[in-house]
Amino acid sequence: MSNEDRTLDGFAARNGADDWLRAEIEDVLDEDFELELSPPSLSDELTKIYKKSHPNALDRLVYFRELLRLQSELIKLQNWVAHHKEKVVVLFEGRDAAGKGGVIKRISQRLNPRIVRVVALPAPSDREKTQWYFQRYVPHLPAGGEIVLFDRSWYNRAGVERVMGFAKPNEVEQFFHDVPEFERMLARSGIRLVKYWFSITDEEQQMRFMMRVHDPLKQWKLSPMDLQSRVRWEQYTKAKEEMFARTSIPEAPWYIVEGNDKKRARLNCINHLLSLIPYEGVPYDEITLPERVFNPEYERQTLPSELYVPQRF
Repeated sequence: MSNEDRTLDGFAARNGADDWLRAEIEDVLDEDFELELSPPSLSDELTKIYKKSHPNALDRLVYFRELLRLQSELIKLQNWVAHHKEKVVVLFEGRDAAGKGGVIKRISQRLNPRIVRVVALPAPSDREKTQWYFQRYVPHLPAGGEIVLFDRSWYNRAGVERVMGFAKPNEVEQFFHDVPEFERMLARSGIRLVKYWFSITDEEQQMRFMMRVHDPLKQWKLSPMDLQSRVRWEQYTKAKEEMFARTSIPEAPWYIVEGNDKKRARLNCINHLLSLIPYEGVPYDEITLPERVFNPEYERQTLPSELYVPQRF
């Protein structure tokens, strides 16, 4: 019996849970296992190299136990935000392959998508390029009772647009002049703004890119911009340092997440986010399942077999 199985058995015994509850818990864990398992197509040799470079990996059982605990707290945060009509914006920035998408997925995984939205905007259209720079981000800001997670944000101008030459020097300078006041405006409007930068080493990014190159299920994550980020590593470093110096303000400071260890980065980021917001339990009506209404005169119709998805598994 595996450690996971023993833990589940102990949990069920301590809580008087039956087989059905145990199955539900397993299903919850399976969802995370699916996200974590390396695909069979990944070469064994590359997997060995990656594991060798991460000798102190967090124990899987500890990771999942802490992740589920933090996700239960995120549900409490979500309920508090909805109840008090709070507005929360979280920006996730960092180098390519730094782990932004992974932590966003774990934060939003068990939350209500009507309350918690993920925004990942594509490159601006020709029309958007003529707008006020912040204009295309403003429609995605939260109303009362909402949390918005930006997978990259208006800080594209201080990073990729600057380094790749998509923004002129005067446009970058205008951004640095405007963004502190823009974020102060957000704060004055009642928005809680949190900014995370995911930091990884040169060697770690190289390793993760190689994993993507050799993994057909992840090759889609590699874009021409990603490949250029390897060439222009030092330019991105200088751009990041100036961004921190000029845009970390008391109303919206930057927080750096050490990202070389993906699992620890996710747990640390979620734990820190929870610590920044004074959420608490909110009142709620007890849920009772109503009795099923039966109509003795109703007969369920037999539907044509071609309407059903073939059961191949």
